[in-house]
Amino acid sequence: MLTMDLGLLVLRVVIGLLFIGHGAQKLFGWFGGHGFNGTAGWFASLGFNPPKFWTLVAGLAEFLGGIGLVLGLLTPIAAAALIGVMLMAIVKVHWPHLWVTENGFEYPLVNALVAAFLGVFGPGQYALDTYLNIAYPMPQTFYIALAVAVIGVIIGLITARRVARPQPQAA
Repeated sequence: MLTMDLGLLVLRVVIGLLFIGHGAQKLFGWFGGHGFNGTAGWFASLGFNPPKFWTLVAGLAEFLGGIGLVLGLLTPIAAAALIGVMLMAIVKVHWPHLWVTENGFEYPLVNALVAAFLGVFGPGQYALDTYLNIAYPMPQTFYIALAVAVIGVIIGLITARRVARPQPQAA
């Protein structure tokens, strides 16, 4: 019989591994990614300043946040870091389009909502947080970590230069 704890484990591991992959693309160029310098160049084209700093922040948030989800370790903090990266992706890359077929924000939105669910409700029984008896005042710990992540997003947006988005060419 499938239990809620087993369902949370599967959800954490799948989403966490995907985030680890995205972070590894940015940081190391694994899985077809552009690596640190390539990603920093892309971040510069989006207006992030300084681009290498924001590449490191995004890459580490995805990589370490993904590890946190997979292991169920520091779960509310990992979830908040991932939400911060997804919010920035929505605002700087995918807005105002919804559908992924238009480079829209549906995929980062779903990832952020899954991370929020895990941040609020916890990792379940099959997690290092539980095994190590790490108890957080919940959901307050998640809300505080999320506030820090949102402040990071706001700082990133304030420090970014405005870059004109290419407009589609008329056919």
